Amino acid sequence: MPWAGWSTRQRLIAAVIAIDLLAALVSCAVIVLNARSAVKVETRASLATVESLVADTIRLAEKTSPEALLQTLDLRFQALRHVRVSVIDDDGDVIAAPSGRPRTERAAPAWFAELIAPPIQQHTLPLVVGGRTIGQARITTQPMDEIDEIWTYARALSITTFCINVAMLAALWLVLGRVLAPLAALAEGLTQLERHDYTARLMPPDTRELAVIAARFNKVAEALGEARDANARLNRQLLTAQDDEGRRIALELHDEFGPCLFALEANAASIARIAAGEAEPDRAKLATRASDIAAIVGQVQGRNRDLLNRLRPHGLGQVPLADCLNLLLRDFARRHPATQFTADIEGLARGYGDLVDLTVFRCVQESMTNAVRHGAASSVRVTLREAEGVLHLAVHDDGTGFAPGHGTGLGLSGMRERVGALEGSFALDKAGPGAVVRISIPVSEGSEDVSTVAAP
Repeated sequence: MPWAGWSTRQRLIAAVIAIDLLAALVSCAVIVLNARSAVKVETRASLATVESLVADTIRLAEKTSPEALLQTLDLRFQALRHVRVSVIDDDGDVIAAPSGRPRTERAAPAWFAELIAPPIQQHTLPLVVGGRTIGQARITTQPMDEIDEIWTYARALSITTFCINVAMLAALWLVLGRVLAPLAALAEGLTQLERHDYTARLMPPDTRELAVIAARFNKVAEALGEARDANARLNRQLLTAQDDEGRRIALELHDEFGPCLFALEANAASIARIAAGEAEPDRAKLATRASDIAAIVGQVQGRNRDLLNRLRPHGLGQVPLADCLNLLLRDFARRHPATQFTADIEGLARGYGDLVDLTVFRCVQESMTNAVRHGAASSVRVTLREAEGVLHLAVHDDGTGFAPGHGTGLGLSGMRERVGALEGSFALDKAGPGAVVRISIPVSEGSEDVSTVAAP
């Protein structure tokens, strides 16, 4: 379309011009219709008036001679409008040329006259005096007098209207330029956001609607800047966490697996020496060494299981989620005998997908770790239910809670990010006593629904 590349101001001006043109066409049609009616009414009234004047003149001048009467009629009809009158004597001679207002030139153009002018009418009135016809008056309508007046009025009105519309369009062009100027600033601001420059801000314009848009833009830019800063912090924390996790695993491998491997190597060397001796091998020593090796292997297996479970919960996705959480609570109870761990897990499906199951598991694990490590809690209770397609998790503890001004650590940030990625909500109630972690995660209808499992 030709106006596809036009600006908003150009389109609005074009719309106003189109409305003006339509209004002009309607106005012209109304003027033409009214003018036709007015010309017809004026010419008919003039005919009736002239006929009355002729009759009155004859009646008032009955004692006058016929020649004087004809002259009187000719003089009396010299200044009539909308009609022309010719006075003819009894012999058929015209007393004078058609009388009326002299016309030097026509004001209205021919096309306008053709639109308005009614058909020319001609009436002939006999002039009777004393019962004798002395002549006749021939009356011819002349609508051009009225048409000229209408054309003069229409032209003046058109020129005035045109000047007013031009002035209005010029004012509208200037006003639209000022009103729409904030949109150009908005476009520039959006370009800055597209270039990841979140420092862009808009000055609030005078227009209320555009001021609301500018305020929303500034809030969005501020939120994007905060999100970028938060992502940068999380990335740094993630790198730090990866380094810490790698350092912790390296220490565990060195401190836990190193001595076990050394002990295995020592016992294997002892068995080799016993076997290489010339005397009969001491079966008691061999049994002792084998027992030591079995104990060391069991220790290695336990450490290996703990390490693997920390990296990826064993059995998650293969056994029901409730069973994995119950195993997690029993493991915490074994490692922290001074703390009582209880669970209220009801109405769960077998699983809700890898992401949801892992998120719930990590949130419970992190919340209990915080309660034991930082809150010194003596009691921790985990509540997990599904209601109307939403998983509701709450972890209560009776520990010391959070000190005033306590910041958000990596563990809490990680939980909030995990839950937010699943379009869930995360809340931490640290008003005391203790602390409560509340999490809600929407679950899809396609979740695995084998059978509900309740905690013992």
